[in-house]
Amino acid sequence: MMNKNVAIIPARGGSKGIPRKNLRCVAGRPLLSYTIEQAHLATQVSRIIVSTDDPEIAAVAQAWKAEVVWRPVEISGEDNTSESALLHVLDHLQDTQAYDPELIVFLQATSPLRRPNDIDNAINTFTNENADSLFSACAVQGFVWRQEREMVSSLSYDFRHRQRRQDAPQDLIENGSIYVFKPWVLREFNNRLGGKIAVYRMDIPSSFQVDEPEDLEVVEMLLTKNAPPANLPDTSMVQLLVLDFDGVMTDNRVLVNQDGTEAVWCHRGDGWGIERLKEIGVEILVLSTEANSVVEARCRKLGIACIQACSDKLLALEELARKRSLGPEKVAYVGNDVNDLDCLRWAGFAIAVADAVPEVRRVATFVTSSPGGGGAVREVCDLLRSHRKLPQSQAMQA
Repeated sequence: MMNKNVAIIPARGGSKGIPRKNLRCVAGRPLLSYTIEQAHLATQVSRIIVSTDDPEIAAVAQAWKAEVVWRPVEISGEDNTSESALLHVLDHLQDTQAYDPELIVFLQATSPLRRPNDIDNAINTFTNENADSLFSACAVQGFVWRQEREMVSSLSYDFRHRQRRQDAPQDLIENGSIYVFKPWVLREFNNRLGGKIAVYRMDIPSSFQVDEPEDLEVVEMLLTKNAPPANLPDTSMVQLLVLDFDGVMTDNRVLVNQDGTEAVWCHRGDGWGIERLKEIGVEILVLSTEANSVVEARCRKLGIACIQACSDKLLALEELARKRSLGPEKVAYVGNDVNDLDCLRWAGFAIAVADAVPEVRRVATFVTSSPGGGGAVREVCDLLRSHRKLPQSQAMQA
């Protein structure tokens, strides 16, 4: 039976410290996307809701497969509490859907470094301790002082009787990453914490939050450093590279002129990568559900074939492979959205761009570090080329 635990991520548009903070690009993706993805990975969360007053944030939330509850302007200001947004979501679910969650899992988008199992482990801690509410924290063991006005005082120990550091008490710092509570706690206390309170301990790197502009660089470094190394299969047999167009060769945006013609943003480096991959005999083509002259124009310039207006991409991919007498192990496919899932599952080498939706990244053999339209295709081409045994003359030019 599916649980009724709802993850709520408040993400308003206004932010003074870091303008448009929730949308800032970190390691090729919006900051908000990391928290949504982590909620998707939690097996004990059945719904993910982003509370926002901002259309652009709502679009990002929906792109990452989260629900959106529109927050009224009167609770979207700098001085409004997160509790007001959480209560609004609870009331909205009850009034519009007669839906009452069992647990609220409150996640802040400014904490993108949770481990994949942190949310589930926090809920397990909550359940095992028979708690009414829970907060995540990191432990600090050492000598804590507090400054009030011009006075400082030792808080966690008596400085007149200094002890060894390992014997100092352990203090917990609320890190703002995960809160779990029963709905009645929020309604009765207008607070995320109340009743019997439990603590879920997280390590210091996972507890890092984005509060100041310089924090974005630190988080990006930690996200890149902590990314698991790619466990790549042997791609030296790949003879056919099939690319989705929108969101892979473009950044998924479209510019519509007054006459209805469309333009897209592409990356020049992709063309260079495609040319070099073709030189070693790998065939490259585009497979798209869209029918647009811009697709044909881009592919013509790159010298690759394209198939458009494809209603069944998997059927088309299988036919392409059959005509070339290629098995799945000789085909690589690059996608970004749910309409690519069947092709990704069939292809021997399934590739997702960095900003692909969570479902696509989960089935991918390899996820690029670059987003679609931002050099992802060049990255794929370079990867496939690096796994081929080149003739000596070509290897010297590489």
